[in-house]
Amino acid sequence: MRLAYVAFDKTGRQVSDVVEASGLVEAGEQLRKQGLFVVELVERHAMLERSAKRNISASAGGAATKLFSGGKTARLKEITGMFRQLSVLVATGTPMVDALAAVERETSEGRWRRTISDVRKRVEEGSTLAEAMHQHPRYFDAVCRSLISAGESGGAIDEMLRRLTMLTRQQLKIRSSISGAMVYPILLLFVCIGVLCIMLGFVLPRFEGLFKTLGAPLPPTTQLLMDFSAFCRSYWWGIIAGGIAAVFGLRSWLQSSAGTAWVHRTVLRLPAFGKVFRNFAVARVTRVLGVLLEGRVQLLDALLLTRESTGNICYEALIDAAADEVTRGGNISGAFQGSPLINQSVVEAIRSGEKTGQIGAVMSSIAEFMDEDNEVVLRSLTSLIEPVILITLGLLVGFVAISMFLPLFDLATTANSGG
Repeated sequence: MRLAYVAFDKTGRQVSDVVEASGLVEAGEQLRKQGLFVVELVERHAMLERSAKRNISASAGGAATKLFSGGKTARLKEITGMFRQLSVLVATGTPMVDALAAVERETSEGRWRRTISDVRKRVEEGSTLAEAMHQHPRYFDAVCRSLISAGESGGAIDEMLRRLTMLTRQQLKIRSSISGAMVYPILLLFVCIGVLCIMLGFVLPRFEGLFKTLGAPLPPTTQLLMDFSAFCRSYWWGIIAGGIAAVFGLRSWLQSSAGTAWVHRTVLRLPAFGKVFRNFAVARVTRVLGVLLEGRVQLLDALLLTRESTGNICYEALIDAAADEVTRGGNISGAFQGSPLINQSVVEAIRSGEKTGQIGAVMSSIAEFMDEDNEVVLRSLTSLIEPVILITLGLLVGFVAISMFLPLFDLATTANSGG
């Protein structure tokens, strides 16, 4: 029987793995002989089921937050700066408490400074850096705490801080490139909406009085625009209220597990953009897994931590399959083989890394290669979006303009014929 456990070793580091035993009693005895203090011991599938429920619930609550809040990039900048400063200071022999104090002094007043201050105080009181960071999961996630813990137990905290700096800087770079690439298309979209609102609310009403004076029958397209403009001006309050209700309804649905699952699956199936989302997800999985393995985190722990950082339930299920494959004595590449979520060239590279024993380095190399490709593809797609929006805006404005001037043309033609 394979039993999954969560325990603490003699140094206070949390360990999770799988043990082979005939029952819970025998497994507990084996772990105690190894010097582990067991806090949870269940069958492997039960552990995965509970973990999946926790993660789906967390992602359901967090998906809408990520869509409707812009504070995560700011937090990532703060965390990156902290790790960069700590890695330099600790590498030069500065004690951790003094390094944290130096970072605190250079940080502006606010929530982030209070967080660093609390971490420093806990380290001064005897807690490890990983334990102190555990009290602030908003800033320091499980991957970060695991790497810090591995560095502290292995006496290589400066190296782990350097790896974390590289990891967070790359995440910040990707986030900035995505947001930067989408600024202009979003701006064009708002301009398009603004132009249409101005035409419907202010331009068309002026033509309405002119058309009534002329008394001529209006073409169908012109009449349609006039009726739509009148409706918007008469029931603007209802349109605004409906828009607000739609936003809150969408947000509530995104917070549900069903809504989150639908969004996660749909973004991976979008034409053109679905491939980009998949490539970014694969790059993130390989980057986090590579950093963890190079940081000497156990493979099963690394997979579970990577699962928490994927942000997509489809990739969470894929990581679960890889974890099951590893517990059965198989390889990660075996679980990834044939999956539409990962390119087979990536699978072959991982398989080569497993054969040579350099899977961590291979994972990191794959992530770097994919990041470069993803940046080029993202720029290409956004460059295609811009002319599409401009053409759409031109067609809409042209349609409105032609519809407004068509009755005048008809009237002029009739007058000339009569003359």
